[in-house]
Amino acid sequence: MAYATADDISARLGRELDESEVIIVSIRLDDAERIIRSRIPDLDGKVLDAELDHDLLVMIEAEAVLRLLKNPDGYSGETDGNYSYQINSRVASGKLEIMDDEWALLGVAQGMFVIAPTVRTVSSGLYFPAAWYEEPIHPAVWWGNEESS
Repeated sequence: MAYATADDISARLGRELDESEVIIVSIRLDDAERIIRSRIPDLDGKVLDAELDHDLLVMIEAEAVLRLLKNPDGYSGETDGNYSYQINSRVASGKLEIMDDEWALLGVAQGMFVIAPTVRTVSSGLYFPAAWYEEPIHPAVWWGNEESS
């Protein structure tokens, strides 16, 4: 069962939810918590030990469901004659997701890094010491100019 409730959604939405919305919201709050638990398996322990603020967790679960509730079909805009408007995907994306900044608030690192080897060449004045190689370094052999032994 999710930490956030249908009442938390109703309070943030600014209106009462009807019966069908309460059912959908309850299910989607459980879904949001499953997403969070996939990255934070010891969620209950962190909340009990006050490593993770309960109210912050409620806010993040509620905001994820509100984005879905405000735009259930995932429209990005609509036009009717001369009138048109766009929906900001960060406010109402139409899908259940925890945003990067929310993961950061939950203490989950979201960054990526790349480990890239440095290639040093003789022409750049840098070279690998011969001790790094198991076999002695031999001059390059090109097709067609191979010396016969």
